[in-house]
Amino acid sequence: MHAMVLNEIGAPLEWTHFPERQPAQGQLRVKVGACGVCRTDLHVVDGELPAPKVPIIPGHEIVGRVDKIGADVEGFTLGDRVGVPWLGHSCGVCRYCLLDEENLCDHPEFTGYTRDGGFATHTVVEAKFAIPLPESGTDEELAPLLCAGLIGWRALGIAGTGKRVGLYGFGASAHIVAQIAKWQGRAVFAFTRPGDTATQVFARTVGAIWAAGSDELPAEQLDAAIIFAPDSALVPLALKAVRKGGRVVCAGIHMSDIPSFPYSLLWEERQLVSVANLTRQDGVDFFEMLPKMGIVTQTTRYALKDANEALADLCAGKFDGAAVLVP
Repeated sequence: MHAMVLNEIGAPLEWTHFPERQPAQGQLRVKVGACGVCRTDLHVVDGELPAPKVPIIPGHEIVGRVDKIGADVEGFTLGDRVGVPWLGHSCGVCRYCLLDEENLCDHPEFTGYTRDGGFATHTVVEAKFAIPLPESGTDEELAPLLCAGLIGWRALGIAGTGKRVGLYGFGASAHIVAQIAKWQGRAVFAFTRPGDTATQVFARTVGAIWAAGSDELPAEQLDAAIIFAPDSALVPLALKAVRKGGRVVCAGIHMSDIPSFPYSLLWEERQLVSVANLTRQDGVDFFEMLPKMGIVTQTTRYALKDANEALADLCAGKFDGAAVLVP
C-alpha cells in the first residue's frame, strides 16, 4: 500500500510505501476508492488538535470496498461498499457510551487523527465502525458525506426545527446542509467571507434564498445558525442574527478563541451550543435518508500524491464544495 503520511506537525505529507497491512480480529481492510479532504485534516496537520499522534495517515471521509476480512467479523463480505467516518472506535463502557452518547466517549479513537486514515490506497478499520453504503453514486461523490455530510446532518438536528437557518462558512458541509434544509422545507441564509461574491452565487445554486458577507444581516431574524468556519469572531455575529430563543451551533472541531461580546446578544434565551463528533446511528440515519434528499456534492478531484496541494487549496478557499483524493 501507499499513503501520504504526516511525519511531523506542520510539515508537508510524505509519499510512503508500506507492506500490505492485514486486518486483525474484528477488523476490515478497505481498498480506498476516494477520500475527502476535510478542514479537520488541516487542523491535524497544523497541530491545532490536542495530543497529535505522528506519524499518522490523515483522512476520515473514506469510501471503498472491503478487500479482506479479519476473524470474528459478521455482516460483511468481500467487495462490500463501505464508508469510514471520523469516529473509529469507542470504548463501550464509559458513562457516555452507556448513555448512547458514544460521540462523547472518554476513550475514543479517531480516523486520520489517532488511527491511520484514508489518504492511502488501503486502510484497516474496526468493522463495527464501517458504514454500509448504497451502490448509487460514485466514490468521489459520496466521500464528502462521511464527515461534511454527517457532521452537517447532526448540526442541523441540534439546531432544531426552525424554518430560517443561517450557515456561516459556506464550504463542504454547508453546501450539503443547504440541500438537506431545502429538502426539509426550510429557508437557508448563507454567510460567506465579506466580498466573496463567487461563493455567494454558489450558495444560491444549492438552495440558499439569501447570501451575503458575514458582516451583514438579513431582513428577518433567523431561528438558528450553524457556524462551520473556524473563526470564532462569527459567534457574536451569529447571535446577533438569531431571534429571541434562537440557537447558534458551533459545528467545527476547532475554533479560535471566542471574543468577548455583550450579554445582550445571549439574553432572551438565545443558546450557544457545540457539536462533537458523531455516532454510528447518525451514519445509519443519514444514509437511510440519502436517496430521498437528492443531495448533489460538488467536488474537486486530486490524485492521492497531490494531497498537499489539496490541503493548501482548501486553506486558501480555491474551490467550491469539497476536495477529494482519488488513489
